[in-house]
Amino acid sequence: MELRLFCVGDVVGSPGRRVLAEVLARIVKEREIHCVIANAENVAGGSGLTAAIYQKLLHCGVHLLTMGDHIYRRREIIPLLETAENIVKPANLPPSAPGREFALYEVPGGPRVAVVSLLGRLYMKPPGDCPFRAVDRVLALIPKDVKIIVVDMHAEATSEKVAMGWHLDGRVSAMVGTHTHIPTADERVLPKGTAYITDLGMTGPYDSVIGREKDRVISSLTSGVPQKFDVASGDIRLCGAIVSVESTTGLAKSIERIMFNSTG
Repeated sequence: MELRLFCVGDVVGSPGRRVLAEVLARIVKEREIHCVIANAENVAGGSGLTAAIYQKLLHCGVHLLTMGDHIYRRREIIPLLETAENIVKPANLPPSAPGREFALYEVPGGPRVAVVSLLGRLYMKPPGDCPFRAVDRVLALIPKDVKIIVVDMHAEATSEKVAMGWHLDGRVSAMVGTHTHIPTADERVLPKGTAYITDLGMTGPYDSVIGREKDRVISSLTSGVPQKFDVASGDIRLCGAIVSVESTTGLAKSIERIMFNSTG
C-alpha cells in the first residue's frame, strides 16, 4: 500500500489557520492524502498554541501536531500536552518537560504513522539536549511494527538539518525541517529511502517578514528599538510537502513541495 503524507509548514496566527480551513480538505481529497502532520508552534497569535485552537486544527483535518521553541509560550496548553495523544514536544527537551516524545496516528484501514519532533541547537532558544542522541533514543521506543515515521526538526541552521537528514536516511520515512518559515528547494529522496527537505516553509502571510508586519520588523532592525511584531495579513499561502511512502517498508518513494494561495 502506498501512503501519502502531507507535512504542513509552520501555521502562523489566524491567517495560517484561515488558509488551512479553506484549502486543506480539498488538498486531502484531490491528492488522496492519508495523514496530515502540521507544525503548530506559531498558531496562536504567532506564538504558541491554545486548547481551543488545537481543536480547530483537528476540525480542519490535521491528524498529528509538532511544536518547537515556542511550545510553552502559553502555559494553558500544558495540561493538553500531558493528555493529548496526537501532539509531541521536541524530544531533546529535558525529560521533565511536559509532553510526549512521539505520537501515533492510525490510518483508517491502514498502518500507523509515528511523528517525532526535535529542536536544533545552533542559534536556538531554549537550548535542548543533543538532537542526534535524542532521536536515536526515541526511535528505539517506537513499536517495531510502525514502519512509517516522520521527524520534524525545528532548527535555524540548515547545516544541522541536512546533517540530521543523512543521520536518519533509511531509518525514517521523512525528515522535514521547520522554523525558518522559508520554503527550500532541496526536496529529494535520499539514497536509503528517506524523504528530505530543509524547510517546509510557512503557512501564513507572505507579505511579511517571516509572518510578521514588515514595517515593524524593518523599524526595529534599522533603529535598534524593540517593536511589537504583530502577525501580518497579506498574501496568505499554505506551504508544505507531500510524501509518498511504501507502507510495508516505510521508505519514501517521492516528495513534492507544494504551495497553495488563499482563496479569500
